[in-house]
Amino acid sequence: MFPDAPESSAQLLQGLNPEQLAAVTWPPQSALVLAGAGSGKTRVLTTRIAWLLQTRQAGVHSIMAVTFTNKAAKEMQTRLGAMIPVNVRAMWLGTFHGLCHRFLRLHHREAELPASFQILDSGDQLSLVKRLLKSQNIAEEIIAPRSLQGFINAQKESGLRADKLEAPDPHTRRMIECYAEYDKICRREGVVDFAELMLRSYEILQRNDILRQHYQNRFNHILVDEFQDTNKLQYAWLKLMAGDSAAVFAVGDDDQSIYRFRGANVGNMTALMHEFGIDAPIKLEQNYRSVGNILAAANAVIENNDERLGKNLRTDAAAGDKIRYLSAPSDFEEAQFIIDEAKSLHREGWPLSEMAVLYRSNAQSRVIEQALFRAGVPYKIYGGLRFYERQEIKHALAYLRLAVNPDDDNALLRVINMPPRGIGARTIENLQTASAEQGISLWQAACNAGAKAAKTAAFVRLIESLRNQVGQLSLPEILAGILKDSGLIEYYQTQKSDHQDRLDNLDELVNAAIEFNPEESNFEILPDNIAAADPAFPLLAFLSNAALESGENQAGQGEDAIQLMTVHASKGLEFNVVFLTGMEEGRFPSEMSLAERGGLEEERRLMYVAITRARKRLYISMAQQRMLHGQTQFGIVSRFVEEIPPEVLHYLSAKKAAFASFDTPKPRSDIRAAETYQAAKTYGGFKIGQNVRHPKFGTGVIIDAVDKGESARLTINFGKEGVKELDTKYAKLEAV
Repeated sequence: MFPDAPESSAQLLQGLNPEQLAAVTWPPQSALVLAGAGSGKTRVLTTRIAWLLQTRQAGVHSIMAVTFTNKAAKEMQTRLGAMIPVNVRAMWLGTFHGLCHRFLRLHHREAELPASFQILDSGDQLSLVKRLLKSQNIAEEIIAPRSLQGFINAQKESGLRADKLEAPDPHTRRMIECYAEYDKICRREGVVDFAELMLRSYEILQRNDILRQHYQNRFNHILVDEFQDTNKLQYAWLKLMAGDSAAVFAVGDDDQSIYRFRGANVGNMTALMHEFGIDAPIKLEQNYRSVGNILAAANAVIENNDERLGKNLRTDAAAGDKIRYLSAPSDFEEAQFIIDEAKSLHREGWPLSEMAVLYRSNAQSRVIEQALFRAGVPYKIYGGLRFYERQEIKHALAYLRLAVNPDDDNALLRVINMPPRGIGARTIENLQTASAEQGISLWQAACNAGAKAAKTAAFVRLIESLRNQVGQLSLPEILAGILKDSGLIEYYQTQKSDHQDRLDNLDELVNAAIEFNPEESNFEILPDNIAAADPAFPLLAFLSNAALESGENQAGQGEDAIQLMTVHASKGLEFNVVFLTGMEEGRFPSEMSLAERGGLEEERRLMYVAITRARKRLYISMAQQRMLHGQTQFGIVSRFVEEIPPEVLHYLSAKKAAFASFDTPKPRSDIRAAETYQAAKTYGGFKIGQNVRHPKFGTGVIIDAVDKGESARLTINFGKEGVKELDTKYAKLEAV
């Protein structure tokens, strides 16, 4: 089948470093390969498979290789096909879900599924959930469809059916009942969702001794990519497939485990070593991506984590440029600095496509997008939507559009039942019929419905109230009010999936309204009959500006463009130049992570991932003040920046001498609206942004506050001591 084994094997191993060679030629027994960032893990994994086949230690049908993405699976297939003359498609090589799908097709009878069973994608699953809630007469205000969908998937990914769950409260009990009913519907209709593929496969292997023994005898070698991202159920499924005899060759990096929120369990790496008799991991520490200074920073940061298996990246490359660090007076200056540097590098011949701007949360993109738009720099949002194209932003803007033009049918259709207010499809169809027959807008049809449709009438009153505010309140006040009165804020607070990101984005939209200057907007796109003196002018200008920013400067296919993304989305990618932004304590690491067990260590792993995306040049920046929750708030540098050795940092001063100071407020379209949106300025005698001293925690900065009448609850960032919530009535605080 293969050419002369010794000669071909020697060719296969050419170019491998000693660590890679040790991993590829490991004896036919279980191993854990700790593959650092940029250490060539994909090459090791594919070459290991080729080595097993080439040396006849395994056949095509006795190897199973598991990846996390279809892209990774295809890349492995392509590389293997180029290495050895073998039909790669005959191998069990694919994602967890892909292989479980293959398994269930082969054993659909044992799985109690029809031969032609269908897979529900996320949208199909959500539709089924909505149908279920309707059949159970459960209003979406009581159980949100997406919340139930997330609950069901989370239980399945933990390996739990409805009958195994306990209900600590009535709401959870109802969710469990819906989960049980959901399973019945799926079985009756012969459909499975993605989580079901994994769970059903596991359950069959667990209860069917003959089938389990068959696969344990068949697969002598099981290879797993990105092992640090496996969850509880995936690891349990792998153990059933492996049995006592298969050699599990797992490649991963505990320092890059950043998906705990998806159920990933980095502890599976330690469990694998214990349960499969692995004495010590093979470490791939030679980095082929980044220059020395970048690796020195990554190593220094990650060594502060206690719960890690331990490795230290090294490189034969030069030290390279130092990491450029900027503490900008504000988020606007931070964004402008990025634009100026990107333009300068581009003039020197660096492609924009080899530059990436990374941020901890999606809401941070708005200020950067705005700066790119104004500078005319093309950009792409990787793995996400541009700010003004995000669902929650489009909902909020639709309400504003109705405030100036209630006859806008598209805007009305978007929000007439968003958030859900009991206006069903039949009611909307009736309005559309009336609109077509009478030649009127949907708004006019809704107004005509009157008392016959109480819920429609309530929506009409909401929009009329909003329209009455135009010219009476400022733009930020109108927007902040509609977010509250429409129920959008409350709705997203009840969602379990990415609710905080969506709430942050809505906060950022209010910030955009506060910062917006109608006099600098694009007058030429407004109707001729709209003058600057018109009460609706600021609102129309803001909507026009939002439409422009959502459509312009997003690069076309193949166009050279700077890449914008969250740090999570950047995993697996690399760029010559990386701008790591928003490096303030409470933002990165995130404030929520500081209160969670293991949260800070996961944030530090995320920082490690961010640093190691850069090949040649890394910029790290923070903003001393930025608009948050409608208020100017002050920040201190992230502990992660302080963990980087000073000798690899180049501290930048502001490029422009005219940067605003803390004592000079930036021009705002409506400072009063910023204050009324959140709260008053003084809390128990203290102010947000004020430096204070605590006898135990030392000096910190007040980053948020809640008035409690006689006292106030202050959220204070104490740097390395973390973010603390203290009551002014009991905490011995003094102003600094």
